[in-house]
Amino acid sequence: MLTRLKTRAGRGRFGRITTRHRGGGVKRLYRQVSFGEEYLDVPAKVIALEYDPYRPAYLALLEYENGKRVYQLAVHELKVGDVVVAAEKAKIQNGNRMRLENIPLGTMVCNIELDPGQGGKIVRSAGASSEMIAQEGKYTQLKMPSKEVRRVLSRCFATIGRISNFEHRFEKKRKAGQTRWEGRRPYVRGKVMSPRAHPHGGGEGKSPIGMPGPKTPWGKPARGVKTRRRKLTNKFIVKRRK
Repeated sequence: MLTRLKTRAGRGRFGRITTRHRGGGVKRLYRQVSFGEEYLDVPAKVIALEYDPYRPAYLALLEYENGKRVYQLAVHELKVGDVVVAAEKAKIQNGNRMRLENIPLGTMVCNIELDPGQGGKIVRSAGASSEMIAQEGKYTQLKMPSKEVRRVLSRCFATIGRISNFEHRFEKKRKAGQTRWEGRRPYVRGKVMSPRAHPHGGGEGKSPIGMPGPKTPWGKPARGVKTRRRKLTNKFIVKRRK
């Protein structure tokens, strides 16, 4: 359940730096998390709540009746000793996992599948939850954390509740070294570089960038450009986020 990931420090397969501001970081063990349903209709007991260095949410260590143990994302107010279950229909309580078509409207859910049987893909960050607002044929309408309304197949599984550690967004870095522990190297502003290194570079003193809008180091527009590439799922969006 615990493995060590090989860190490439922002480098590609040829050993050259391909991602800026990455490198270093403390050694960490990766916990193999199950985002789906290991066993249906088999109760599992929460025997531990653990910190995961690779994600902001806490993990719940579940032990099934057959003795198998797995890590899953812990929901808010889940405690050691609680019993959870994944089933077609189950009791409406935090930590239980069931199909969207069997969950009452108005319920907050998380760790939601996009395709049946593939495990949770969305709403997995600390403190995140989605609200069920409508059932429309074979689809369920969900209000995402971004206020976007999206349709998801009602046969998909979801976990009832909100992801744990919702105070994560209020945490502040205590010192610069804390970001180095996470593998982030210092950022340098483009306007203090030379013109050869960045489009914003050059000038005397604290001068402006000298162009209508900011650009990336490679000359592309940096703000106000669309970054969404997977257009195939646009048909599932009922209402865009503001």
